[in-house]
Amino acid sequence: MNYSQLSLRGLAASLVATSLLAALPAWAVNPFSLRDIRVEGLQRIEPGTVFASLPFKVGETYSDDKGAAAIRSLFGLGLFSDVRIEIQDDVVVVVVAERPTVAEISFTGFKEFDAEVLRKSLRDVGLTEARPFDKALADRAEQELKRQYLNRSMYAVQIVTTVTPVDRNRVNLNFSVTEGDVAKIREIRLVGNEAFSESTLRGLFDLDTGNWLSWYTKSDRYSRAKLAADLESLRSYYMTRGYLEFNIESTQVALSANKEDMAIIISISEGKRYVVSSVKLEGDYLGKESDFKSMIAVVAGQPYNADKVSETTKAFTDYFGTFGYAFARVEAVPEIDRDNARVALTLQAQPSRRAYVRRINVSGNNRTRDEVIRREFRQFESAWYDSDRIKLSRDRVDRLGFFTQVGVDTQEIPGIPDQVDLLVTVAEKPTGNLSIGAGYSQSEKLSLIGGIKQENVFGTGNYLGVDLNTSKFNRQISVTTTDPYFTQDGISRTVDVYYRTTRPYTQQGGDYQLINPGVNVRFGVPFTETDTVFFGAGVESTKIVSGTSMPAAYLDFARVYGVRSTSVPLTVGWTRDDRDSALVPTVGRLQKVQSEIGIAADTRYVRANYQFQQYIPLNRQFTVAFNADVGWGKGLGGRPFPVFKNFFGGGLGSVRGFDQGTLGERDITGAFIGGPKKVGFSTELLAPFPGAGNDRTLRVFGFFDVGNVYGENETVELNKMRASVGVGLSWISPVGPLRLAYANPVRKYAGDRIQKIQFQIGTSF
Repeated sequence: MNYSQLSLRGLAASLVATSLLAALPAWAVNPFSLRDIRVEGLQRIEPGTVFASLPFKVGETYSDDKGAAAIRSLFGLGLFSDVRIEIQDDVVVVVVAERPTVAEISFTGFKEFDAEVLRKSLRDVGLTEARPFDKALADRAEQELKRQYLNRSMYAVQIVTTVTPVDRNRVNLNFSVTEGDVAKIREIRLVGNEAFSESTLRGLFDLDTGNWLSWYTKSDRYSRAKLAADLESLRSYYMTRGYLEFNIESTQVALSANKEDMAIIISISEGKRYVVSSVKLEGDYLGKESDFKSMIAVVAGQPYNADKVSETTKAFTDYFGTFGYAFARVEAVPEIDRDNARVALTLQAQPSRRAYVRRINVSGNNRTRDEVIRREFRQFESAWYDSDRIKLSRDRVDRLGFFTQVGVDTQEIPGIPDQVDLLVTVAEKPTGNLSIGAGYSQSEKLSLIGGIKQENVFGTGNYLGVDLNTSKFNRQISVTTTDPYFTQDGISRTVDVYYRTTRPYTQQGGDYQLINPGVNVRFGVPFTETDTVFFGAGVESTKIVSGTSMPAAYLDFARVYGVRSTSVPLTVGWTRDDRDSALVPTVGRLQKVQSEIGIAADTRYVRANYQFQQYIPLNRQFTVAFNADVGWGKGLGGRPFPVFKNFFGGGLGSVRGFDQGTLGERDITGAFIGGPKKVGFSTELLAPFPGAGNDRTLRVFGFFDVGNVYGENETVELNKMRASVGVGLSWISPVGPLRLAYANPVRKYAGDRIQKIQFQIGTSF
């Protein structure tokens, strides 16, 4: 039996039901008291389902109206293809025919989508295995599958649904597709532009007619959402340059007869370019007009700028919110003088009523516990509504790094005009990270490192990380755990346990080892909303296992401290981070200071490190990044600085183009031992990858690195710094962040180990 035969059967069943209902008056029975109710024809459905839908019970009076209502109710369940009611000696017999159930759903010819994605889309419309088969539901499922293809610009798709009956009143569904080719945008035209060239305006769009990278960006595939976003970018471009009356007259999207080519024609009306003549205030400003005037971003005498107007009204609304006026209304009313192309702005304000926050509700956190989000809030329940505290709270939740989106909406409470509820909506993201790093050099060939990290263990907000390094010369395993709210005041606690074995590189080789197990505990105390100070202490042991080609620096250390020594370091640090993103920053600054003091056990030393990063956006596409990394260490009490506390330089995160950890002096055996002084500077120019449009997840960068590592008795000399220039690629790929760099050393010395290509990649789970 095919799909059309089942459709005819369903149609016949519907006609029978209609005929029965119509014929009921002709078969009218006198009302009687029900002695019993029987149900016939059930196979899988429980009798209780039928009895619960009947409008009569045993002992009640049965009538034709109740019989008709029963038939309508049972058909409304969607479980039966036929329903009849028969009367036998004061007994009502309900005869039903169950709809077939879906035994299996299969797909044929689908290449663009994974089968599980398609099954999910069918579940969204209610079609799954073990559910009753419904022709209307199958039609909706077919339309949903077509919609999935249309969203990917595959307009030539054809889908055929085949229904195959199997045993036990079941059916198999098969969706067979002929996908066809993707419809590509062949033309984008703008009509009516005079002030700006068509190429300039088209450069604002994410959609384009294709280039060599379109296989990745899919920018030549039509999308209604993308076109709407591009039109909004076009509107914003004009409205921020004085064109107050700019209008998009029409947008035409034409599909070719073969459904493979598309043309987009956008007709616009620019209007005149207006200059702001004046800005004035009207309404109730709580007697703080001078404060509000200082927030006005619109400047008289300059072209009208819609972004500046929006910025001003938002600043006014937020400022009202700091006084508890959650429903303040601020409107910018333009008075247009078309003859002189000038516009006067009037900012009208009505603070409305002051409000309290009754309740803060959280949604979208399927994994993260409510308390993890709530403890970041600085707006409290039963307190005055404060927009500054709400914004700070939202930012703090966002900085957790657990969510892709964080929003806070204000909801009015019916009947209570002076109270509001806050709805915090989050969208969770994977917080686990599996990282893999690799580098190639003549010394170690291919070296690998790996790690597994979970930033939100079991939704508690705690961090757990395990790092593993299996390189030829440096091996390490470490476990780190952080409780960001060890105390209710927000003091964090971090515990590190590690075990390292090191064999620094020598040209002669060797079988010596440096074994370094240890544990430390660190507490982070938030002094302000942006500043955190860290205090900690630890215990670590260092064992030197002698062998061939032992570096002289280790022999010297062993003569002073012995082959086994113990350190008790105390740590103090500070951090401040106001970057817009930790993954792809474009603006903001990061500063870190970390110091370590060995005051007990065998060693006496001080070690400090300062890191500075600054991101400056040049425009929407280009960003300049500066990085500085300075380290210093010194032995105390007449004792030398411990060699295993040395800084190292070279490679990713330092001076690229030089082998990892090979900068600085060597001892007489040729071993790279680092040094107690480190200086490094880097400058990068980041830009979108050619052909990727404004995609921030795929960027190229050019860089200039300079730096070196110095010995304890060496002077930091600029002419000894190594330097390199190069280009790189940064990609937030489907398997995680990837960073690839090719560097060419421009200042190097004899004996330097060169490694021109370096990369690192991580993946989320």
